[in-house]
Amino acid sequence: MSRTGIDAALNDLLFNRGITLAEAADRHFAPDYRQRTDGEWADRAQFLDHIGHLRGIVADGHVDVHEELYDGTKYADRHTCHITKTDGSTVAMEVYVFADLTADGRFRRIEETTLMLKGTDADRDLGSAR
Repeated sequence: MSRTGIDAALNDLLFNRGITLAEAADRHFAPDYRQRTDGEWADRAQFLDHIGHLRGIVADGHVDVHEELYDGTKYADRHTCHITKTDGSTVAMEVYVFADLTADGRFRRIEETTLMLKGTDADRDLGSAR
């Protein structure tokens, strides 16, 4: 397997309805995966609950990767996630990511900070909502 990146992972998790959430998670995330978003930790099960919630409210979207760096098993990027929700409203969030990859190229740990560029106050927790 080649190493994953945030664009491929988010596209499979959020926008590719041709694969299940479990398939997307197994493709891009290690079994012991954990994530910290804006200071709040989630284990893999909590992360998948979050993505399952998002799959229910996200109709479409895309990811713009501005910078991306691989250094062995270290990964960093800055990207903007553009989302159209099922109610027709839109959200744009800029995200700064630092991560560890497994030997087979999947994410083992992500620590990220989000900055909402477009959306309502209710959308501010979109990065960690469950």
